[in-house]
Amino acid sequence: MRVPGLVGGPPYTRGAEGEHAGEQVRKGSEMRFLHSADLQLGMTRYFLSGEAQPRYSAARRAAVAALGPLAIDVGAEFIVVAGDVFEHNQLAPRDISQSLEAMRGIDVPVYLLPGNHDPLDASSVYTSALFTAERPDNVIVLDRPGVHEVRPGLQLVAAPWSSKAPTTDLVADVLDALPADGVTRILVGHGAVDILVPDKDRASLIRLAALEAAIAEGAVHYVALGDKHSRMSVGSTGRIWYSGSPEVTNYDDIEPDPGQVLVVDIDESDPLRSVQVDARRIGAWRFVSLRRPVDNGRDIADLDLNLDLMPDKERTVIRLGLTGSLTVTDRAELDACLDRYARRFAALVPWDKQTDIAVMPADGEFDDLGIGGFAAAAVDELVATARSTGEAADDARAALALLLRLAEGGAA
Repeated sequence: MRVPGLVGGPPYTRGAEGEHAGEQVRKGSEMRFLHSADLQLGMTRYFLSGEAQPRYSAARRAAVAALGPLAIDVGAEFIVVAGDVFEHNQLAPRDISQSLEAMRGIDVPVYLLPGNHDPLDASSVYTSALFTAERPDNVIVLDRPGVHEVRPGLQLVAAPWSSKAPTTDLVADVLDALPADGVTRILVGHGAVDILVPDKDRASLIRLAALEAAIAEGAVHYVALGDKHSRMSVGSTGRIWYSGSPEVTNYDDIEPDPGQVLVVDIDESDPLRSVQVDARRIGAWRFVSLRRPVDNGRDIADLDLNLDLMPDKERTVIRLGLTGSLTVTDRAELDACLDRYARRFAALVPWDKQTDIAVMPADGEFDDLGIGGFAAAAVDELVATARSTGEAADDARAALALLLRLAEGGAA
């Protein structure tokens, strides 16, 4: 018996047809499927503006479409999506139609679990006339708690959400009375596992002890979870996994390992159903948090170089936290740098909680502007105000920075 756990596979590249075909040698008795979750189709991000948001939405659909070639390449029998397929239940009709069209191109069954974002409540997207009319035959909604037969000897055990605020552990509810009868079972659930959150009294928490007991008894052999957007193994069995979202949804200090799909093998000839999990990357976007000190022109040049070297700028969002003390001239240079990269990246977002830059005019900083008379006196007054504190000082520094940029021809 193999030790359950993760085997790190190479990344899956969209459009590279057959790139990984045959890489994993599979026994005839091994069953293979793909585990994904948190597609959250229709998601918007407040920091994306202009054409970046439509491109991001298209990338989320492309991640879904990429599941099809990956499933064929690795020989997956089916795909499970463990909750939050849609961002919410009140989606625009176009979002629903385009999402279903992306799933239509997948040549294996796709099982969808309603989660907390898209529960099976009175307004559920899954029961809407549009979804019902356009749902492809390969898409199956796990719309009732309990056992769903995939084929003889293989079952999915589903714990769908019927509201946004469950009053019980939905997973524990469907584990009750499951027999250890030789049937291979994959539990598909959504939500937070109790060991991962500080609020242990929340009724809807998934109890790890119940999951591990079902695994130990042989009633369940793999647990496919959704809710965490970063890939994560839970507990010590190697059989309980969050796949994470197949496309990034948050910054890398919050969501360290997104953009993954899990390829799961279960050996059906082994009485213990040994499990092997292989992660494949299909996400194309990155949300990166950067913290940098900026105290002089050299620091700004280093920041400029680091931003310039980042690849795939049109699919990268930068959240930037800057700390330091700058002259007005250096601050103007920094602003010009940030303006330049704000046009190149999908978004360049100030990280307010990690930003603290003091700006103070240096002696003689404005002596070479080539102005005199009233204008020179006004500059001297701005400099004096800028060296004080308060809102007026901030306004004076901003005015001096603008003056320098105008004096240099407005270069950006």
